[in-house]
Amino acid sequence: MEIPFARSERSTIGIEWELALVDSDSGDLRQVAQTVLDAVAPPQGGEHPTIRQELLLNTVEIVTGVCRTVGEATADLQRSIDELRAVTDPLRVELMCAGTHPFARWTQQKVTDKARYATLIDRTQWWGRQMLIYGVHVHVGIEDKAKVLPILRAVLTCFPQLQSLSASSPFWGGKDTGYASNRALMFQQLPTAGLPFQFDTWEQLESYTADMIHTGVIDQFDEIRWDLRPSPRFGTLEMRICDGASNMTEVAAFAALIHCLVEHFSTMIDEGEPLPALQPWFAQENKWRSARYGMDAIIILDAAGREELVTDSVERLLTDLAPTAARLGCTAELEGVRTILRRGASYQRQRAVARRNGGELDAVVASLVAEMRAGKPL
Repeated sequence: MEIPFARSERSTIGIEWELALVDSDSGDLRQVAQTVLDAVAPPQGGEHPTIRQELLLNTVEIVTGVCRTVGEATADLQRSIDELRAVTDPLRVELMCAGTHPFARWTQQKVTDKARYATLIDRTQWWGRQMLIYGVHVHVGIEDKAKVLPILRAVLTCFPQLQSLSASSPFWGGKDTGYASNRALMFQQLPTAGLPFQFDTWEQLESYTADMIHTGVIDQFDEIRWDLRPSPRFGTLEMRICDGASNMTEVAAFAALIHCLVEHFSTMIDEGEPLPALQPWFAQENKWRSARYGMDAIIILDAAGREELVTDSVERLLTDLAPTAARLGCTAELEGVRTILRRGASYQRQRAVARRNGGELDAVVASLVAEMRAGKPL
C-alpha cells in the first residue's frame, strides 16, 4: 500500500495537551467532559476547533493550530484554557494534568459513547479500561518524506531525556508505584503501542502498515500508537513520549526541546552529517530506565554502550541545541528545561508534597491544580 506524506512547512509545530477534569472540593475525577464540550461547541454545530473529545468522560484535549514558534503554540493553548475555565469554574471543576491521577480508580471511569472507543475497549479489555493516563503530544513539520524515518531514529537516542524530564506519574490508584513514569509502561500494553520499529525506508513502513491492516490489527494508520510516529495526514513527526504536564511552562519546555531536536537533526541531514542511532535493545532499556528512575536514570548514550546520568546528558544537549533554539525563537522556552533540572521533575515534586502531607494524595492533586492555575512549577 502507498502512504502519502502530506506537504508540511519545515519545523512548524503543533501541540496536543490532555487535561483531566477534577472536582474542586474532593480532587477526584468528574465525568463532565460532554457537558463541557457541549458548552463550548460552535453555534453552527460540529466540534470545537481546539477543544476535543477523548476516550474517557473525565478528559478533554486541547490542540493548537499549525504554528511557527513554541510561543505561538502555547498562546493557542492558553486561549483554549481560558475558554474552558469559563465553563468549568461555575461547575466547580478544576483542570489538572499529570501522567496519571494520583488516587482515582480506573474502575469508576466512564468511556465516551463513540463507536471507535467502544471497539478499542472491546478489543483491549482489562488493559484498555485502565488507560487512565494523560500525555502531551508534539507535532513537528518535516518538509521531505525521506527525512522522516532517519529523524525518528535519531530522536530515539534522546527518548530517555524527554521521558525523564516529563515523568509525572509516580502514583496509581492511591499507591506509589516506585516508577517515575508509570504511564509510559502502562500505555505500551496496548496493541501497536510502545517504541517504534526502526525502519530504514518508507516502503518498509508501508509494508508493515499493509500487514497490520490485512491481519485486522488496525483499520487505519492512526491506530499505530507508537511513542513517536510519522503523522502522514499532517506531514509531521509526532512525539507522544511526554507524560502529561501540570503547567504551561513545562509544556513549553518540552515542546521547545522537541522542536529543537527535530530541526537539529534535519540540519544534520542537509549538511551530510551522519545521524545518531541506537540498537533497538538499547532504546528499549533506556525507556525502562527513564520510566523507573526518572532524573536519576543512567542512560545509554550511543551504539558503543557509553552511559551517563540523564541530567548530565540533558545539560550537554541544551548547550548543543542553543544555536538551534535561537534560530527557532524558543530560547526562553528551552530555558524552562534548566528550571526542571534545578527544581525537579513533576514526579519528584508530587512525592515531596505527599511526604509533607503524611501521604495524603488529595494534597498532591491540589498541588497539580495550583500549578495549572499558576502556569508554572510550584
